[in-house]
Amino acid sequence: MVAIAKADKVTLEIQDNYQKQTYRNRAYIAHSNGKLLLNIPIRHSKNIRHQKTKDVAPENNFPWLTEHWKSIQIAYRTSPYFEFYEDDLALLFKSPVLKLQDFNIKILETIAELIGLEAQILSSNVFDKHTQLLDMRHLANCKKEPSYNFDPYHQVFEANHGYIGNLSIIDLLFNEGPNTLNYLQSQTLESSLI
Repeated sequence: MVAIAKADKVTLEIQDNYQKQTYRNRAYIAHSNGKLLLNIPIRHSKNIRHQKTKDVAPENNFPWLTEHWKSIQIAYRTSPYFEFYEDDLALLFKSPVLKLQDFNIKILETIAELIGLEAQILSSNVFDKHTQLLDMRHLANCKKEPSYNFDPYHQVFEANHGYIGNLSIIDLLFNEGPNTLNYLQSQTLESSLI
């Protein structure tokens, strides 16, 4: 989100082959027990070896939307700005999700609107392995999570677990509210991570 907040235009890669263990289907939130994984189960096709990211569908036989929203409510209901954003975000968890990428884009657009992000958000038309754009696709990989060294901000469970970095944007939103965009734009994404 720091990279997106600092950009004028962002192109989301949707033409690549779906890769497991990325932030495309998972996020972490701060919870009473520490860092909690919210993982969207993926429906895997046995007949297709490589599935395009844009075609990946969640496994909706499991009530993951309801469970994710309950976890978010439990984790953040005492945060300073939860009630301010609750209704807008609850809508994301009320409709069935047919495609993972569409859900991710809807989340990004909702967050962008809530924080006042004005970057133009586009989707790729073709896969370009050696893009001429600033390539940030590696930031979706969560296998080797780097330390971003962003400034800490107040978190709900900080007294119990200390500051927890690399959480979902909703952690920042519920704790910093209208200051979210200012916080993102004030952070530095080290050139070694770009």
